[in-house]
Amino acid sequence: MMPAALLAMILGQAVPEWPAKAPQAWVQGGPLTLAGLRGKVVLIRFFMDADCPYCRQTAPSLNEFHDTFAAKGLVVIGMYTPKPRPRAVSLDEVRGYVKAYGFSFPVAIDADWSALNALWLDRVPGAEFTSATLLIDRRGILRHVQKGGAYGKNATDPKARADYAEMREAIVTLLAEPE
Repeated sequence: MMPAALLAMILGQAVPEWPAKAPQAWVQGGPLTLAGLRGKVVLIRFFMDADCPYCRQTAPSLNEFHDTFAAKGLVVIGMYTPKPRPRAVSLDEVRGYVKAYGFSFPVAIDADWSALNALWLDRVPGAEFTSATLLIDRRGILRHVQKGGAYGKNATDPKARADYAEMREAIVTLLAEPE
């Protein structure tokens, strides 16, 4: 089955809890569980270090979403996944990336990719990117996915601008739904 068809199959479905062993550590704002966040709209972005152009370009949007919508019930979570494959990383290393991106929202380390696999790659085998953004409604249902790469309000790439607009609209829609 193609990733697009698999993606369509998981939209509208409950998002599984990340495995008990994931995340391995919280850089800031945790520990959190998806079950504990019921009643909130949750945006999870899998990201890597500052060498990733997609992550650098998307970081301002994540900060904007957090700053604009946190008081209205959005919880942005950054999930650090080392590339090109799972590996041990230090808390200080990831703290440096978090500082470079200016993240003030919760950030976890998923060094072995167990959360990335459980929430994304195992559910959409053949996904083009690991840097996906998942948007989960107040009941724990996956409602919107940005499949990876970059998105941003002022991006030069039209697709990145369109993905930003779709994500922002989805956030506004979910926050307007009753709790």
